[in-house]
Amino acid sequence: IYLPAKEGNVAFLIVGDPVCATTHSDIMIRAREEGVTVEVVHNASAMGAVGCCGLQLYNFGQTVSIPYFDENWRPTSFYPKIKYNRLGGMHTLCLLDIKVKEPDFEAMKRGRTVFLPPRFMSVNESSEQLIEAEEVRKGGAYLPDKTLCVGLARLGQPDQCIKAGTLEELKDADFGSPLHCMVICGEVHDMELEALRPYLVE
Repeated sequence: IYLPAKEGNVAFLIVGDPVCATTHSDIMIRAREEGVTVEVVHNASAMGAVGCCGLQLYNFGQTVSIPYFDENWRPTSFYPKIKYNRLGGMHTLCLLDIKVKEPDFEAMKRGRTVFLPPRFMSVNESSEQLIEAEEVRKGGAYLPDKTLCVGLARLGQPDQCIKAGTLEELKDADFGSPLHCMVICGEVHDMELEALRPYLVE
């Protein structure tokens, strides 16, 4: 992406703020190594907007990404970071997987280039995967039926949706259309709990 920028202007548009992802930082580093001038236009991001649920941003630890599981790949590399955060009393922002322009490998075997329809992970899917990760790891990072979590959808939009409950409760809650993210809570301050109260699943 940075090579065409040696001869002209190139724009790279993303969801959220470009400096919140290591992939984008890598692109900027490589572009600069090629002598390309990089200009960043900041944008709103879930990493700041998540505070609208009432959890204090100062109380967040490392952010994790939750990838889609499939029949051959069920990674739980996010699990130790969640456990580390919770042991320190910190909340964990979970960014949920987005699959856009994923190749259809069956079509490729037949010599055709076809892309699968876009997929955006929901709070429901991530809740189910987090429950499975705890069942596999058995490290007590969180308790699916007790640990408070917050599911958020379409942050900053007029129809944004926020619901708080356990993973077992959130996996069945209706959050509507994408984009979704979620938080696994650490220690919840009284003021945070008061702010979350209107969003608790009944």
